[in-house]
Amino acid sequence: MSGAVAGAAAGGGRAAARAPGRVRRTVLRGLPLLPAVALLLLFLAGPIAYCGYLAFTDMRLTGASATHFTGTANFRWALADPGFRNAVVLTVVFVAGSAVAGQNTLGLALAALLRHASRPVRRITGAVVIAAWVVPEIVAGFLLYAFFRREGTLDAVLGLLHLPRQNWLFTLPMLAVSLANVWRGTAFSMLVYSAALDAVSRDVLEQAELDGAGAVRRMWHVTLPLIRRSVGTNLMLVTLQTLSVFGLLWAMTRGGPGDRSQTLPLFMYEKAFQQSLIGYGTAVALLLLVVGALFSVGYLRLLRGEL
Repeated sequence: MSGAVAGAAAGGGRAAARAPGRVRRTVLRGLPLLPAVALLLLFLAGPIAYCGYLAFTDMRLTGASATHFTGTANFRWALADPGFRNAVVLTVVFVAGSAVAGQNTLGLALAALLRHASRPVRRITGAVVIAAWVVPEIVAGFLLYAFFRREGTLDAVLGLLHLPRQNWLFTLPMLAVSLANVWRGTAFSMLVYSAALDAVSRDVLEQAELDGAGAVRRMWHVTLPLIRRSVGTNLMLVTLQTLSVFGLLWAMTRGGPGDRSQTLPLFMYEKAFQQSLIGYGTAVALLLLVVGALFSVGYLRLLRGEL
């Protein structure tokens, strides 16, 4: 018994002797990361912390000298503001319609169809879809404004087909901007799903086909479970990208007519820079972060079995 105690004491002594050396090696390994950590604190964490402070003040563009700490007044003001609630609803509609249902579904469909297409068709279709993606957001906004506006390209096509013509940006602004976002962002989802589908074993699909599963059942019961991680990752990325879309909406509708296409980024811009309410606009920006976090939590729960 006494020998065991002595051995344990000796082992503890050796561990205590090794501890300073282990700490020294950990510190030395971490030294090269210090510049990166300092840059992150300076250019990422610092501005976020400053914005968090502004959200609790009444700062205006007239200057910081008259700024006062107002507590949660800006957040209570936002939650009671009908304009803010309207922007939240339109943001959710815009994200659900153009990102989740539009970009995600169309990207998956294109990736699945192009997998069985000939090489020339794949190259031409891929080039057309990706060309829309690489166009700068503000340029895409002006292009689609010319397409949807009164007497624009779409209106002219409807006229040639003797169909009713209308000003899409006035009568159906959310539909127009949602279709524009689908047109511009589908390429990202297509690339994600193309890589995911290439990783699915053809033997598994052929076995399912031999078992009598049609194309739809193979996609639903075999392919989608196998690419579940890619589906969740793509949904999270396109959702966060769409939440921050500003230039496209600003170029096409500027949130109008009235506030019928005013999503949270446009509402925040109006309050902060057009009405000079920097504190209130920053509070709206933080609430936009909360909306993004809620979407992210939902997708993380979807991936919970994979992580």
